[in-house]
Amino acid sequence: MSIEKSPSKNEVFFVWFNRYAGVALKTPTKTLVIDPVDVKAREFKSVDAILISHEHYDHLDQPLVSEIQKMTNCMVIADPTSAKRLKNRIPSEKLYEIEPGSELKIDEVSVKAEKCNHPPATTPISFIITSEDYVKIFHTADSLPFPEMAALGDAEKFDLVFCTVGIAPGTSPETGVEIVRLTKPKVAVPYHTGSPEDQKKFAELLKQEMPKVTCLIPEVNKIYQVSKRA
Repeated sequence: MSIEKSPSKNEVFFVWFNRYAGVALKTPTKTLVIDPVDVKAREFKSVDAILISHEHYDHLDQPLVSEIQKMTNCMVIADPTSAKRLKNRIPSEKLYEIEPGSELKIDEVSVKAEKCNHPPATTPISFIITSEDYVKIFHTADSLPFPEMAALGDAEKFDLVFCTVGIAPGTSPETGVEIVRLTKPKVAVPYHTGSPEDQKKFAELLKQEMPKVTCLIPEVNKIYQVSKRA
């Protein structure tokens, strides 16, 4: 699962490593792991930052986050509720609480927190990750669509957007496609589902409604590459 090879300029590699929102991203210089659950710490040989979107069991595994952090000495960037739950497990100088509208820099890589429309969670956030070469990735966590996504899409010009299509309350292939309609990415990835049928339906709907957007249906633990818009 560890991504050994580094991407070239204007590229980012990603791996979807569980059926939820677990994604590892590798830029030319940094490795970020988002919502690690249902994975072994030893799978991550080098990590610069762990990002946590909210406190639910399929996004926050406190012992696992602690184990990865101890192994790699990485920083942990989390929503306020998750940060509070991690404060006794992660060294204070390595734990960063982040709220919508806030941004942290990991050298030349940017992590920005945005709103997340996931009512069952206490303080959920989504993440905009910008690589050194300005490849833009929107990790929407468990979010349903929300109107402000349109402004984010216009401002950021996303190269890749991860869209929840199942499991989380209210989410479906249709809500995933609505996220794409609002954010207008180059590539859309349906995730957070145990159902290949949901991913297939998402792809079919997307082809009908937004044929210019590339749909990438990921397989778990397979490495994919996304490049910057021309």
